[in-house]
Amino acid sequence: MVSDFSQFKGKTVLVTGGAGCVGSNLCRRLSELEAKEVIILDDLSSAYEWNIPKAKNISFVRGSILDDEMLRRVFKKRPQYVYHLAAHFANQNSVDNPEKDLLVNGLGILKVLEHAQLVDVERFVYSSSGCGVYGLESKMPFEEHDISISLHTPYQVTKLLGELYTNYFHNLYEMPVVNARFFNVFGPGEVPGRYRNVIPNFMYWAMNGQPLPITGDGSETRDWTYVGDIVNGLLAMGVKDKAIGQAINLGSGKEHKVVDMARMVNELAGNEAGIKFVERRDWDVKKRLCSSIGRAQNVLDYQPTVSFEDGLRSVHSWFANNWSEIQRSAEF
Repeated sequence: MVSDFSQFKGKTVLVTGGAGCVGSNLCRRLSELEAKEVIILDDLSSAYEWNIPKAKNISFVRGSILDDEMLRRVFKKRPQYVYHLAAHFANQNSVDNPEKDLLVNGLGILKVLEHAQLVDVERFVYSSSGCGVYGLESKMPFEEHDISISLHTPYQVTKLLGELYTNYFHNLYEMPVVNARFFNVFGPGEVPGRYRNVIPNFMYWAMNGQPLPITGDGSETRDWTYVGDIVNGLLAMGVKDKAIGQAINLGSGKEHKVVDMARMVNELAGNEAGIKFVERRDWDVKKRLCSSIGRAQNVLDYQPTVSFEDGLRSVHSWFANNWSEIQRSAEF
């Protein structure tokens, strides 16, 4: 992975959804790269202020991407880079609340793009979903051209809609956009909760001595990708001109079984309650997930460096160090 991200020095960067797992880690790196100002816009609907990195060049604005006044406020600073990570997350939440999902993930990105176009941003990077835009007919490992329009949750639909909007702004206004397709991001900074990802939830339950509920038979695989590798990919998307106008997978390129992950989490947490098998959710139809990262390697010099095992150890360490805040914040 290219290590020279000096182009961010002295620049203003807006990160919507910057209080979440990916956002907080990205903002911390941008601060270390001596950005002039890193502006976080987040309504804290699925994140917490205690998890936001603190630095002189990081400013936090609590507000929604649907609020035009808030958008005018942050874009008044004329950010050169915009990372649009804010979203109504994720699959089950979208099934339970499809209208809100469309409002935030559809109208929300349109509003942000409109404001970004007015200030002539140098780069607009959108967090799409590699787990969402590929379908049952897409061939594994998933390549960027092989997307589906036969999807199974509103979240998957609106993540693809976001890509269509960024492509529209690129085609009509020549906005320099990049669509980042995340695969099963995990790492320090993600608080567990009802609509959160499986690894933080498993870690939380394991540390509370509860059995880990596996939907299906456990042989299902996921392409878990450490958040530090995702951040490196996002930074490269901001500086690599070859990335403009492209959709690029950010994954590990490797599969791990859910049951193996659960056993590793239990071992790290010293949890003797084991696992239990529960019924698969209606929308959960993909038994295997694995990304092709060839385009990321060629365009971004992207190379995942953190092993799955080391990543899980990092998550456990973060949980242990922030246990009181996590217990207070976890919502199930």
